[in-house]
Order: sequence, then structure tokens, then C-alpha cells
Amino acid sequence: MKVAVVSFPGSNCDQDLISAVRDGLGEAAVLVPHTATSLAGADAVFLPGGFSYGDYLRCGAIASRTPIMAAVKAFAQAGGPVLGICNGFQILTEAGLLPGTLQRNAKGQFVCDWTTLEVLNTATPFTNQLSQNTTIRLPIAHGDGNFYCDATTFDQLQQHHQIVFKYTDNPNGSVHNIAGITNQAGNVLGMMPHPERAMDELLGGADGRLLLQSLQTTLLRMV
Repeated sequence: MKVAVVSFPGSNCDQDLISAVRDGLGEAAVLVPHTATSLAGADAVFLPGGFSYGDYLRCGAIASRTPIMAAVKAFAQAGGPVLGICNGFQILTEAGLLPGTLQRNAKGQFVCDWTTLEVLNTATPFTNQLSQNTTIRLPIAHGDGNFYCDATTFDQLQQHHQIVFKYTDNPNGSVHNIAGITNQAGNVLGMMPHPERAMDELLGGADGRLLLQSLQTTLLRMV
């Protein structure tokens, strides 16, 4: 498979994602700048973590309006798998590809730690190698990871099985402990924890590998 990793000014996890794909999975990964207008040849698209445009206005707001995002939207609307991690999650909500918003952490502090997630939906391109209602450990590093949506949106998320991950410890105050969601079609996933930083036990854990292997399995089935 070939993964396009989109880089914005202020991205700081783009190379981590490329390494996770190339070294962790043995697959191809290319860096795509925010000024590009095409994702030609990509089988999947990753939006990395970081602080795009210094988090001015709102986290992800400026990045969501860059030239490459038109191609990302078209790719997602055509059913292509899109994964947004941390700042990438924020960009997906600002771009309208996912519902809700990411606000300042409830305690107003940047959180850098490991967290435990409950897996609620394994019927996505990113979670088919995980087990339903089990837990995984992934690192987090964010100041604006407090996911919020209104009651109507939450009901829709539940109805369409869009809540993929929930925190067991809720480190940021997210509504209903939500840590990751998909769009209704299930091909766009946004999550605050970093799977690319948990690809090997030497890094503290390897549960992140299961997410990328899930995508790899999904794409292989499509060949």
C-alpha cells in the first residue's frame, strides 16, 4: 500500500508516521505538502499530529483551509481511508469531515502521558485487528484534546456506531470519554492518542501497530 502523510507548517509527527509505515509495516509512505493539490496514487491518507500554524485561531482551523484539503475531502468522499491523529483529528473536525470539536483540556493543562482506551468498534478499516470491548494503551500529547459535541450529535454517533475509542481515565474531559470517532461511512477516523508512537515495546508499547496493521489488512483485501 502507499500512504500519503500530509505535512502542514507546524506538523511534528509526520516523520514518525512515515517511519511507522515504512519501518513498522514495510509499506510505502510519501510526504505530501499542504500546498499540493493531488493525492494521486495514494491508498490511504494520514494527517499527523503537531501544531499546524501554531494553533492560531483554533487548532486545525487554518490547516483545514489549505490547498491539499480539497483533495483529502474528495478522497474521503470517494471512500478512501483517512486517519487524523491529534492535530489531524482537529483538522478533520474543522474541515467538516468529522462532527464535533476539540476544546482546551478540562484542567487547562497540556497532557503528555500514556492512556488506556476501550475499543468499541472493530468494524472499521483501522480496527479490524483489534478485539471488541478490550483495551489498548497509547500515548497522548495535547493541550486541546477535549472532544465536545451536543446531545443530538452524540445520539447520532451512537446510532451509527461512530464512537471507536473511549478513554478509561478521561485525561482531558472529553464528553462521554470519547477518544476517537469515525464519519458515518466509517472510512475517516479521528483520534487524539498516537498509534505511531506505540509501534514497538521498546517505545513503551506496541498496541499502535494493531491499528496500522488493520489498515494494511483492509487494503490487501481490496487488491
